Amino acid sequence: MTYWFDAESAGEPYSVTVHLSGKLKGDAALPPSETRARTSFQAVSTVEDVLPGSGRVAVTTRVPNLTRGEWEVTATPVTRAPEGSPAPWVEMSTPRLVRGTASGRTAFSPFVRNLAPGVRLGAWPALVGTGFVIALVVQALLARQLDLPALRLSLLTVVASGLGLLAAKVYYLMTHPKEPRTFAKPGMSVQGFVTATIGTLLIGSPLLGLPLGWVLDATAPGLLFGMAIGRLGCLLGGCCTGRPTTSRWGIWSSDRRLGVRRIPVQLLESSFSALLGTLALLAVVLLSAGSGLVLVATVAAYVLGRQILFPLRSIPRATAHGRSISFVVAGLVLLASLVGSLLA
Repeated sequence: MTYWFDAESAGEPYSVTVHLSGKLKGDAALPPSETRARTSFQAVSTVEDVLPGSGRVAVTTRVPNLTRGEWEVTATPVTRAPEGSPAPWVEMSTPRLVRGTASGRTAFSPFVRNLAPGVRLGAWPALVGTGFVIALVVQALLARQLDLPALRLSLLTVVASGLGLLAAKVYYLMTHPKEPRTFAKPGMSVQGFVTATIGTLLIGSPLLGLPLGWVLDATAPGLLFGMAIGRLGCLLGGCCTGRPTTSRWGIWSSDRRLGVRRIPVQLLESSFSALLGTLALLAVVLLSAGSGLVLVATVAAYVLGRQILFPLRSIPRATAHGRSISFVVAGLVLLASLVGSLLA
């Protein structure tokens, strides 16, 4: 269920609370086997720190384990009642916050968890999959130009990417301890993917008789292009969202709960990845790289850029000093790889 409202045009940040009450239509005709306890519900959803001047806002609320069928839902803006009142909430009606009623059917829970205004169901796996295919194609084309066995390299990359996806999920669960520890929970971290993928290439290349330095450098452009495309999936899938903003440069997007004008941090990271991928491609093609330093430099630059973009995200970091440490280490690695490339 989504309640829409317009933010105030001026003033200080404020909160909006919406009370939702639902009732199953035609519940009198339910068979005796159906539980009667799930034919109505009450829910409260609060949006903190609404920014005046941010335009249209959509807050989506999900209620699980309801009886299947058509439901009628009433959304009422409320505020906390004075102490001693018989009810905890009292209705609050303003020109921008009004009561609304709508009806709709229940749906399959895994789909409902990923539905919201501004979110496209299936966009994330579709674009991440497209990015993976593009990365494989770019790597294969470079492998042929560099006289590398393209088939063996592609098979190794597929295995490395599969392990990378598993590591991305594990890394996400480790860095989000407050969320349910289940693989069914949406969310992956690109840091885990990159670490596991490169680690598999480091181990697998010598085992398959592939020159490690050339393998790493041939992988770098496609890896960055793939991440650039994948970040577009994050934008349309409602993850890795930016902080709400009133800036004219903001775009309206959703984190699957709150749709509002946000800093387009996914687009910024996508553009940065595409830029790094282009530089890596030029380095491999024009400089005949083969030391592996192209991959080291581009990954270090990518990590450095992510640290700059992290404060623009809506979700705070899980560690107190992780960003500072990553910033320093990535900067030193980038500097060392650039110096090594010049001296090579």
